[in-house]
Amino acid sequence: MAYDESDAYRVRAALAGQEAVTERKMFGGLAFMVHGHMCCGVMQDHLMVRVGPDQYADALAQPHAREMDFTGRPMKGIVWVDPPGFQSEAGLQTWIERGLAFVTSLPPK
Repeated sequence: MAYDESDAYRVRAALAGQEAVTERKMFGGLAFMVHGHMCCGVMQDHLMVRVGPDQYADALAQPHAREMDFTGRPMKGIVWVDPPGFQSEAGLQTWIERGLAFVTSLPPK
């Protein structure tokens, strides 16, 4: 699998200024790590966002979000966001903030 470079660029820009961001090829796409924890990523033309178990149901209730079932089993706490859900800069920023809210609550690795 590949990922859309323009989506990766937009995520990089949205995370600019955030401390301790690294990138790692993962799941056949590109994951963005914050303090060693996966926050979000791009795969094909989708955004994946790690929202954590407490915000999972709320995230799934949002338009254009669905379970991440990469292995055939849902990965609890991580959602796929279809392109219309992050097409606008405001939509992308909202999802990035959801991911950051969870991973910044974790102790750094």
